[in-house]
Amino acid sequence: MSTGIRIRKGASINLKGKAEKILSDAAPSKTYALKPDNFFSIVPRMMVKEGESVAKGAPVFHSKEDPRIIFVSPVSGLVKEIVRGAKRKILKIVIDKKNNESVAHKIPSTKSMDRKKVTEILLNSGAWSFIRQRPYGVLADPDITPKSIYVSTYASAPLDVDFDFLLKNNKEDFQNGINVLNHLADDQVKLAVDNSFSGFFEKIKGVEFLSVNGPHPAGNVSVHIHKHNPINMGEKVWEVRPEDVANIGMLFSSGEFSANRTVAVAGESVLQPQYLKTTIGAELSSLTDVSGYDDTVQNRFINGDVLSGTAESSDGHLDYFNNLLSIIPEGDQYRMFGWLPFVDNAIPSLSKTSLSWLFNKKGYSVNTNMNGEERAFVVTGEMEKVFPMNIFPMQLLKACMAGDIEKMEALGIYEVIPEDFGLIDYANTSKIEAQEIIKEGIELMIKEVG
Repeated sequence: MSTGIRIRKGASINLKGKAEKILSDAAPSKTYALKPDNFFSIVPRMMVKEGESVAKGAPVFHSKEDPRIIFVSPVSGLVKEIVRGAKRKILKIVIDKKNNESVAHKIPSTKSMDRKKVTEILLNSGAWSFIRQRPYGVLADPDITPKSIYVSTYASAPLDVDFDFLLKNNKEDFQNGINVLNHLADDQVKLAVDNSFSGFFEKIKGVEFLSVNGPHPAGNVSVHIHKHNPINMGEKVWEVRPEDVANIGMLFSSGEFSANRTVAVAGESVLQPQYLKTTIGAELSSLTDVSGYDDTVQNRFINGDVLSGTAESSDGHLDYFNNLLSIIPEGDQYRMFGWLPFVDNAIPSLSKTSLSWLFNKKGYSVNTNMNGEERAFVVTGEMEKVFPMNIFPMQLLKACMAGDIEKMEALGIYEVIPEDFGLIDYANTSKIEAQEIIKEGIELMIKEVG
């Protein structure tokens, strides 16, 4: 069964430096890191101390709110450092890889398993951390049965990955993961694919296909849910990223926690944009040692895409859910007369006053320059042009800024997460931080409503 989802509102931003269809191994990483901030709204409670040995798949910390949800080490080694920030907030746990010891789990036959047993295995192994829940984009609640589970293989963000290529060697594991997820919901997994139905995803069994077409943010799960079967008050929907479906499949076939991560290293500063096989939390240098990058200029390293990713230092670590490392030049150079519409038109713009659309055949050259400062937040209609959901984005942002919970509920706060406003951050001439406003709004909802 297939349902068509066609998106008209949005924008496809063609940037230079897209990863080529080359799959290689990353260089060995000396250390690996787990970052509690990668799991929205999680307050960590440490289960290990600095200098303590951990095996791959051994618990490192758990959720303070629900101790059943544990987060395990992606490798075997020693806890080298627990990095803390203001008010002793845990920023990351750095693990120095030493050996190949791994925690083994007893996995019964798939046919004899029910929802309770599958949930138990996922929780005990640490693989429950791969499953996120809407509303809010938090980790899934093990005690509820979701309305649906969505998996999106349609990537529409700038420089984003081709999941068909990325998972070409994990077809069986992906199918196993789908079979496992089907135990957790009353309905079949919803698999979003390109409307051309090319690649191996068309042969996956036990799913309802969502045939997607359109510009970014057409690949966002929020858009798929909104167009296919919107969330009503009190309902829960789960989301799993494609490679994590394969990781879950490998757990149930091998009995060991799988922390595989394939990353596209892309961006104009990258010398050899390509896909690299590594492990969750690896050092970024283990990726850039293979792909290379232009170190004659100052660069921005971004965990994720350029619209909704997070800035990271060159000696930092890969984020937990991340399949993309974007590297672009810093925008630390002043553009003379940059406010004129006909000066340096190779810079991408959604405004018709610019001639940038004439220069995008081979991709845009971009940097991190915001090309202006924050301005008045006024009605322009720009947000609505790039926001494909039946939600008023400007009104929702203002409700979040005012902390008006009733209006936030009425305007659709349950249907969005910060990344859905990445394109609005780019398109909006007021240059407000829309994603940060939505994040603060969701945090308020969790605190006051739950």
